[in-house]
Amino acid sequence: MQDVAVQPVLTGERVPGLAEVVWDNAEQDPEAVQFLRPDPDPRSWPVQRARRGAASLVSCAAFRDDVHALARGFLAAGIEQGDRVALISRTRYEWTLVDYALWAVGAATVPIYDTASGEQIEWILAGSGAVGCVVETAGHAATVAGLRERLPALRVTWQIDAGGLIALAGQGSSVADSEVDARRRRVGGADVATIVYTSGTTGRPKGCVLTHRNIFCDVTAAVSVLPQLLHTGASTVLFLPLAHAFARLIQVGMVQTRATMVHSSDIAGVLDQLRQHRPTFILAVPRVFEKMHNRARQKAEDAHRGWLFTAADQIAVRYSRALDTPRGPGSLLRLAHSLFDALAYRKLRAALGGRCQMAIVGGAPLGERLGHFFRGAGITVLEGYGLTETSPALTANLPDAQRIGTVGRPLPGVRIRVADDGEIQVDGDVVFPGYWNNAEATRATFTDDGWLRTGDLGSLDPDGYLRLTGRKKEIIVTAAGKNLAPAPIEDAVRAHPLISQCMLVGDGRPYVAALVTIDPQAWQRWRTANGRPDATVAQLRDDPQLCADIQTAVDRANRTVSKAEQVKTFRILPRDLTEADGELTPTLKVKREVVAERYAADIDILYRGH
Repeated sequence: MQDVAVQPVLTGERVPGLAEVVWDNAEQDPEAVQFLRPDPDPRSWPVQRARRGAASLVSCAAFRDDVHALARGFLAAGIEQGDRVALISRTRYEWTLVDYALWAVGAATVPIYDTASGEQIEWILAGSGAVGCVVETAGHAATVAGLRERLPALRVTWQIDAGGLIALAGQGSSVADSEVDARRRRVGGADVATIVYTSGTTGRPKGCVLTHRNIFCDVTAAVSVLPQLLHTGASTVLFLPLAHAFARLIQVGMVQTRATMVHSSDIAGVLDQLRQHRPTFILAVPRVFEKMHNRARQKAEDAHRGWLFTAADQIAVRYSRALDTPRGPGSLLRLAHSLFDALAYRKLRAALGGRCQMAIVGGAPLGERLGHFFRGAGITVLEGYGLTETSPALTANLPDAQRIGTVGRPLPGVRIRVADDGEIQVDGDVVFPGYWNNAEATRATFTDDGWLRTGDLGSLDPDGYLRLTGRKKEIIVTAAGKNLAPAPIEDAVRAHPLISQCMLVGDGRPYVAALVTIDPQAWQRWRTANGRPDATVAQLRDDPQLCADIQTAVDRANRTVSKAEQVKTFRILPRDLTEADGELTPTLKVKREVVAERYAADIDILYRGH
């Protein structure tokens, strides 16, 4: 059994509640800019007076005052220590404000994705026993109102866009400041900070209980090894949903280090936000970087300069790989790299604001070639790994200790081992105490000696770098008994700009096949270029030219694996997979069971005659 451990940063000290740092920051550096609020809506929460361009500045002192005012409101509303309060919203300033105000009074936040269905909202509200719910929109409020009869614990709902938080703060004006201070100081490391329900790719979501100590230890470890990213003066535009534990980690890290954060709820307008606010780093899921790469290539092809992008791509990858060799890049490679930096890479960096030299990626494996491409283009993508159950970060590549193709080494305080069957198992202060009101699931997720079973498969190299190879539940076993992890082949197929999603099938079948969807933006270009400007994917999914283009991607992916693992045939689905239709999680992971059931007829076609 392989194992590796890193000494913790914290060794037995009392861990403060997560809100304590808000008061510390206001005392130590009151004027430091903690948040920028682009075009804030004064009906949602009072706008700070200081402005930078079109954005409102929120200093550490102002944030403390906002948190304190809302905390008094929660006390006036009868929120007790240990109560659960749900939060349904896009990523915005008020999300962070509610989080810290609840932590200041010892309550636990229960985040819910703003795209969640009524059934999912009911499951989480009922399961967590939430006594209150903060919603963003009238639509959210109506959904919750329709569920109230089946939610006996739920007492009150506050709507952000209707001024509900302002009214709540006004309600708290009669509460003495000392009451908030007393409640805040009673919060300790063992108290529940949040209950995060898993995305539910395989069945009903389970509520992961995370304590203040879990999150504090994880953030402290991350800050200790990533000072180049998380420090006073650093900035980021956060566009991932804060209901996801990965984004939540960055939120807490930014507050802990007094770095500046811009909330962005408009995914379509993120590039404008990046150009305007020029962050020093960004974080995203791998699909974001895949789309950046594919769209850059497509843009070059539309300008009849596809050859230039291909050459720039190859040089970036070669240059990055050479950085990992003892001699480094040779003189000719350095010259070519400088040339393409002027022609191509600089434009890619400019799209991220011009100051961004690093990015953090998590949620799924990135893929080795993309990692080398972006580093070669001047953007170091630091891949890490973790689970909601681990607060969430477990490992990370570091700027000065990066091994592309792996997810890095364990963070301080994390112990990792790989069991004989290849499963990654972990231990440390970041590991959650269990699932909310689900003792059976909690017992099943821990080994007899107390290690968390991640369900992921991987290996450790001699230097302690972890490489992911797949999920235990996703392993495909063909009729011939061949075991294979689908993710690496799917990533390789998805590298084609025309392809949005790829899902391998073949469990118990004679060979491996794939379901493929077409990227909507790339489709517009393809059908115009092929003289079919009004055709839909559903109409052309058996078109010989379209199938030939997809076959090119499949052939390229097949060259990376053994013959038994190769994709023998594929089926183009009539439309792309979406979160709205329940086929993707909010972090764009494919819900395999849902897709397999919904497209069972298409899967049967792949094996007709066998």
